[in-house]
Amino acid sequence: MTETIDNHMPDLLLNILQHYHHIAVVGLSAKPHRPSRDVSAYMQHAGYNIIPINPVYAGQQILGKRVYATLADAKAAGEQIELVNVFRRSEQTPPLVAEATSAGAQALWLQLGIANQETRERARQAGLLFVEDRCIKIEHARYHHLLEKQL
Repeated sequence: MTETIDNHMPDLLLNILQHYHHIAVVGLSAKPHRPSRDVSAYMQHAGYNIIPINPVYAGQQILGKRVYATLADAKAAGEQIELVNVFRRSEQTPPLVAEATSAGAQALWLQLGIANQETRERARQAGLLFVEDRCIKIEHARYHHLLEKQL
């Protein structure tokens, strides 16, 4: 059974943050002032492996990591993807469910301000853990005292 944040389940957030340390970030920007960059740098500093996904920067490096055009490209290059963190407009998220599943992810996280009912339903059907309209950096900071011994 897929769990969602719909019922404000802090256990779901903590479970994801404790167990999924390889995070593909769809929409990671090379621009330092962008939220995707700030959030990803924070998570990397906290000990998570960040895998940048952005076709604009494919082949370049962001945060010292090679950027891939797609999740499939990252998987083909041997990257382990457990969690997909999304910085894209809500209407662009439904196809990411199938892409995340194909890449081996167990969880899909839509950042603060990003929510989509179709994506939520597809994630449930695919068996993915699913979070929407929440910032992974904020949630990590909230549970930091429980997580610091995990990584």
